[in-house]
This record gives sequence, structure tokens and C-alpha cells, in this order.
Amino acid sequence: MAMASTYAPGGGAGALAPGRARVRGPVGLVSLGPTRLGGLPRPLALARRSPVAAGARLRCAASSSSAARPVTAPRFIQHKKEAFWFYRFLSIVYDHVINPGHWTEDMRDDALEPADLYSRYLKVVDVGGGTGFTTLGIVKHVNPENVTLLDQSPHQLEKARQKEALKGVTIMEGDAEDLPFPTDTFDRYISAGSIEYWPDPQRGIKEAYRVLRMGGTACVIGPVYPTFWLSRFFADMWMLFPKEEEYIEWFKKAGFKDVKLKRIGPKWYRGVRRHGLIMGCSVTGVKRERGDSPLELGPKAEDVSKPVNPITFLFRFLMGTICAAYYVLVPIYMWIKDQIVPKGMPI
Repeated sequence: MAMASTYAPGGGAGALAPGRARVRGPVGLVSLGPTRLGGLPRPLALARRSPVAAGARLRCAASSSSAARPVTAPRFIQHKKEAFWFYRFLSIVYDHVINPGHWTEDMRDDALEPADLYSRYLKVVDVGGGTGFTTLGIVKHVNPENVTLLDQSPHQLEKARQKEALKGVTIMEGDAEDLPFPTDTFDRYISAGSIEYWPDPQRGIKEAYRVLRMGGTACVIGPVYPTFWLSRFFADMWMLFPKEEEYIEWFKKAGFKDVKLKRIGPKWYRGVRRHGLIMGCSVTGVKRERGDSPLELGPKAEDVSKPVNPITFLFRFLMGTICAAYYVLVPIYMWIKDQIVPKGMPI
């Protein structure tokens, strides 16, 4: 179930206090007009609306207009090596324990809608596809032989290979920040629940631009930054929870046009976003010219081939695991509140 709202970063008429947003309807797509690179987007226009039940005031904690958090902010398990081992164990229960609280089938289908998978013959890559949960949503619209699933975790990919519906899908290991595909290869680029582990998200989105054909669409589905202090603490200590403005800026800088952001979330959250969401928005952009991205970047932020201090690795792994446990409890807490608080009232 998607939650939509409009907000106006910065001052001016209609602007909201930092961390607050007016919610216009439970489902919607936010169309992002021209932006100033290096700055924040201008007021966003709602492209789609639907009514909210009378008396319901869904509290959506949008990103504030403050500057983006520094890349040096501590994120103890965002590093690829820790994520590799984290998913070595998490892959065992990922589909049955983690997904039900954060990434449901209805959320997946709603998040994929802006990717416009209108033809069975589109050539699609699912980057960071893990166990293939999102890929299952893709093959509902696209022939499996036209789909490629890429992830750095062999343990997650092994789970994907066991799914009958994914027979025919090309499944391979690879790095989201250094994709093993020629320029101008795919019609659609999809990535769900992967950007939070990229040491350099801008590089990953630049790669998305490169491998798309002219007219192709990239769709990145990922977390949103919390505003509640405790959730914000655990988010920063675990992995990257981008602000909505950061997604927009990364897409724009990579060269994408027609950038849109759609808010999503489990229906039992009732639009509440102050705790952050591991799957909180679906961002799309269109590649209008052939070739590589116009953005130039330096060397990669992390080389997984280099050795890591074992004490540092263990500390980051344990801290990240503790923080992840908090985000397993949050949807349970929200589900209980949804059962107790009368419908139509904010939670």
C-alpha cells in the first residue's frame, strides 16, 4: 500500500516545518519538476490523488530541507563485506521472516507500477535482487528469459534459483556499482532494497543510467530516513536510509529526466513514516540520450578485494545486527498499534 504526500522543501507559501508533510491520499506519485543540482528540489506537484477516509490524518515524516547527511556518517553494516556475511545467515529466513514486515507482495506490485513494465519483451535487469522476491513481480509482466537477476550474495541467489517461476531468468553475481554489462543494454533497470548497502549510491545510479538504452527507465526502491530520534539512531548505525531529496539529486546528477518519487509502505503503518521504512519509496527516471552518464566520478569508495581489519569487521557486523533487530521489531509494533487504535485515527 503506497502513501502519498506533497511537500515544499525550503520556505515559502505552503512550506511545512522540517520533518512534516501534508498527506493528500493513500496512493500517489510525486512528480519532480526542474531542480537545481547541488540544491534541493522545488515544490513537488502531486500527479495522482485519491481521497482519504474522513477524519484520518496520516502523519508522513518527509525529509527536511536541511543539507544531506555527510557520507562519513556511521553506518556499520552498509559496507559490502559485512552485508555479504549478514545475508549469509539472513538468506535462510529472508522470504518468510523479513519480507512480511517490510516488503509485501502488494507493496512490491505498487512500487513496480511506475517502472511501466508494459511488454513481455522488455529487457530488464534486477540489481541487488537477492532471493528474487522483486524478480517474481517483474516476471508477472516480462518473459523470464528477458530478465537478469544480479546480486553480490551467492547465498541469496541460491534461494532465487530454487523458485520455479524464475526458471529461465539469468541469475548472476555482480556489483551494483560496477555492472558487468555493456552500455545501452536494458530497457528497464530495477533495484529494490539494495541501495542501502552501496558505499557510493551516486555511483550505483550512474551505472543504472549507463546500462539503460535511450528511453529506458530506472526504478530504485529503497528506505526513507526516519525522523523519530531512536529510529534515526539505529538507522544511522546500521545502513544508509536516504532522504527523499537525496534520491532525487542522485537521479538528476546521473542524467535522468522526468524523475518521480512514489511513497510506499505497509498498510498497517497508516502512512506513518517517522520510524523510517526499509522499503519506503519508489523513484524512477528516464534516460533520454544514448551512452554513458554525463557525471564523472573518482575511484570506488570500497574495494571488496582488499582485506579488512577483523576487529573492525566484527564490531560493524555485530552493531549492524543489533540495529537490524530493532527494525524487525518496528513493523510488529506498528501492526499491534493498527489492531488496537480505531480505524480513521492516526497512530
